[in-house]
Amino acid sequence: MYGSYDHSWMFGGGMLLGGLWMIILWGIPLLLAIALLKYLFVKTESKHGQNQPSAPASALDILDNAYARGDISREEYLQKRDDIKGKG
Repeated sequence: MYGSYDHSWMFGGGMLLGGLWMIILWGIPLLLAIALLKYLFVKTESKHGQNQPSAPASALDILDNAYARGDISREEYLQKRDDIKGKG
């Protein structure tokens, strides 16, 4: 009616573009999933793999812990606390 109806676009160059779109549509989510897994495992390994020493406790912290354990009396605690703070 309007001339020849040619389907060559579907089986010619159109298939090449369809293949590229399939790679893009499957490739991007796959790359994102790989990046997410790598991020999660690298974070987990760095947390467990590194044994960073904690900051040393201050003299007042040590004194508080000794008093809390009952190693020293209240009077001794107050005297040492004032000595540490420089009030004595």
